[in-house]
Amino acid sequence: MMKAIELEKAYDPKTFEDRIYALWKDNGCFKPTAEGSAPFTIVIPPPNVTGILHLGHALNNSLQDIVIRFHRMKGEKTLWVPGTDHAGIATQNVVEKRLRSQGKNRRELGREKFVEETWSFINEHRTIISNQLSRIGASVDWSRERFTLDEGLSRSVRDVFVTLYERDLMYKGNYLVNWCPSCGTALADDEVEHEDTPGKMYHLRYPVAGSEGVFVELATTRPETLLGDTAVAVHPEDERYAHLIGKMVKLPLTDREIPVVADTYVDRAFGTGVVKITPAHDPNDWEVAKRHDLQVINILTPDGKLNDEVPQKYRGLSVAEARKIVLEDLVAGDYFIKDEKITHAVGHCYRCHTVIEPFLSEQWFVRMKPLAEKALTSWRNGEIVFYPKKWENTYQRWLENIRDWCVSRQLWWGHRIPAWTCKSCGKLTVAREDPSCCPHCGSKEMDQDSDVLDTWFSSWLWPFSTLGWENNSCTTPDYKTFYPTTALISAYDIIFFWVSRMIMAGLEFTGKAPFRDICMHGLIRDKQGRKMSKSLGNGLDPLELVDEFGADALKFTLAYMCAQGQDLLVDKESFKMGSKFANKVWNASRYILMNLEGRSLVVNPPLLPADKWIISRLNGAAKAMEEAFLSYRFNDASSTAYEYFWNDFCDWYVEATKLSMRSGDDSDQAAAEKDRATTVLLTVLAESLRLLHPLLPFVTEEIYSRLPLEIRGESLLITAPYPEYKKEKEDPEAEGDFGFLKDLVRMIRTLRSECTVNPDKKIRVTVRMPSGGRIGFLKENAALVKLLAGLGELEIAEAAAGGEKPAGSIGLAGAGFEAFVHIAEAVDTAALKQKFAKELEKDKKFIGGLESKLANENFLKNAPPELVEGEKRKLADALDRTGKLESWLRDMA
Repeated sequence: MMKAIELEKAYDPKTFEDRIYALWKDNGCFKPTAEGSAPFTIVIPPPNVTGILHLGHALNNSLQDIVIRFHRMKGEKTLWVPGTDHAGIATQNVVEKRLRSQGKNRRELGREKFVEETWSFINEHRTIISNQLSRIGASVDWSRERFTLDEGLSRSVRDVFVTLYERDLMYKGNYLVNWCPSCGTALADDEVEHEDTPGKMYHLRYPVAGSEGVFVELATTRPETLLGDTAVAVHPEDERYAHLIGKMVKLPLTDREIPVVADTYVDRAFGTGVVKITPAHDPNDWEVAKRHDLQVINILTPDGKLNDEVPQKYRGLSVAEARKIVLEDLVAGDYFIKDEKITHAVGHCYRCHTVIEPFLSEQWFVRMKPLAEKALTSWRNGEIVFYPKKWENTYQRWLENIRDWCVSRQLWWGHRIPAWTCKSCGKLTVAREDPSCCPHCGSKEMDQDSDVLDTWFSSWLWPFSTLGWENNSCTTPDYKTFYPTTALISAYDIIFFWVSRMIMAGLEFTGKAPFRDICMHGLIRDKQGRKMSKSLGNGLDPLELVDEFGADALKFTLAYMCAQGQDLLVDKESFKMGSKFANKVWNASRYILMNLEGRSLVVNPPLLPADKWIISRLNGAAKAMEEAFLSYRFNDASSTAYEYFWNDFCDWYVEATKLSMRSGDDSDQAAAEKDRATTVLLTVLAESLRLLHPLLPFVTEEIYSRLPLEIRGESLLITAPYPEYKKEKEDPEAEGDFGFLKDLVRMIRTLRSECTVNPDKKIRVTVRMPSGGRIGFLKENAALVKLLAGLGELEIAEAAAGGEKPAGSIGLAGAGFEAFVHIAEAVDTAALKQKFAKELEKDKKFIGGLESKLANENFLKNAPPELVEGEKRKLADALDRTGKLESWLRDMA
């Protein structure tokens, strides 16, 4: 015989979540131990080592954890690789800021000491990220944790750089790059965030050389850059300026003359049809300059000040300072015509938010077109699949229009570029190992390139470098077993930064796409649809949410709200839903376990209709959730779990079992029925906990560990088998029968509520049904109906529908039955009529307002479609309710 098992009365995740996580970790549950099975592998999108997890990280890692736990329970050799990114720009910024607070700077320290200081800082912070991932329940294999500056990963980065150089896919050249004056480094195109910013369009006149009093008018948003102009351009077919092509114009505020060139880049219908060409500070002008072999004059220093290429007066000024003085001088020289307010897109650094300057600089680039072609072919061949599919269009469009990738960064923190220039012969050497001397002339005087590689250069190798790949002949066990990985789960905003590049790198260096499934989830936003940020003060700290609601509540809420292709609109209140669901699981389990006293388990217990129904429902839920997990529909899996456990299991099945458990009869027959019911109930509970585990891992593991050993077996829940859908468990007859019973009970409960019948009041109901059908089932389960509907008496009559209504009753019509609730025996019918009449009048006014709104053409034309549909649903619901009220009033007439 069993004893009652005590769960604490109040659900308090603080009392067990840390303990449970340590239990999993200590027992090696996160390691891929399943033998003989196909591997399922995910590599974590590595968070920046300098930061702390924000809610976006919590979402991303929660979704990965759900998938990993599901596949682990399916018996697959499951590996989730954790790690962090060295985050070149971000980390250097943080360390420099810390040095400044100590009255130091990196130049004083020197490169070697600065890198040492940065490593010290990194070692302090790496454990912070690890602890945070543990707090939210991430079941990663900590024994395989990696860092993008690990020795092995650094070797793979170096090998890839050299290989690209050998394949003529890496080159160095003077190009116009995106320059952040604050960070002092180049940025790739997709590291620039464009924001609509208020500005002005300045209209200027440039005098035509040799033609007194003749000018060309043009407009610019950046008058200070005219100091770097090397031409003005017009459209070759613009008759207004045909006579000027080939002539020279005087460049205001300088002693230079620049040519008028003809180029189809110019939009003759825009503005005056004349464009100033500043090749070193505008990407379009750079292309024009290449076509016309124009001079390229860089007027900026790396820190964003005007250099010696401009007149003495403007040297050393910041861009903002120069603009002000240049405008004053243009006005004084009669070159200024007017200005007009505009809003235009301005590029900002994705890290420090400084305005980006187009800047001519010598940099290292990767030729992306050949790599992009392979990535497009892999997608077209079905080797990679996007969830949802709409992101395929974004992927295709970006790869088809890709530009070469600037990979050098003017930083000290990161992977040093493996290139050396000989001081003697001036030749360049790119090598996998540090050269002891110049291979061209033998000189030992060689300087290594001072730049480091873009952080994303190590990240694009992440799926295979983390598994031990270091070169093209890699044979490490992890690489051979787990590569290619199975799935990537990532926010859609890094599809360019990371996702596409990983596919290109994987195909180029391993010959295989690095993963098959690409799940792109939405971004976390506040209830107003705004991105969460410090400046708006609308961010939510996931660890504070864990402290208040628990890690399960965090995970379940995020999954429940994560519909494919949509952003998540959340606030702190949102997480109460997950907390309430975890609490429901706790309380239902607590009720079951505290009623085990004196009970014995039964082998192969016979099943009642309610048992057959819940087993069929559980089987259906397992099928639906597996399909949802396999297609990364997290909200579908979560809503299925919620509906099954809260509605089917708790509200109906557990309530139904009380008929067996509450018997006051001490007979052997009553005891045997309690043992039978207890056995089935515990078995279903155990399987339900396995069903819910990927979504609520902590609370389900804690409860599962309290179940009798005969029910749960020896294993921890994390490694227990996931419920498997079986065709033979489908029971349409049981679902139909119990569904009929639920409909009857639900209709009676609804009427009781509408009539405000006291919950303790036992009422009388008469049910009429034609012969055949489910009348036999209803008679056999009359006691269950009485229990669930709170009836004192249930009369079941075999009769055709449409007979005379019993006096003092309200009729309810269902599929194949009529039910008459003897309401006059339970309430004051005169008062009830008044109540219904008032509600009917109120509802009719409401319906009138809705019908008027939906008849308004302007509303239908201008309102969002979802709002119109919502109003239509309100109308349908209101009409349905008024129909019921009118029917009830007729019955009481």
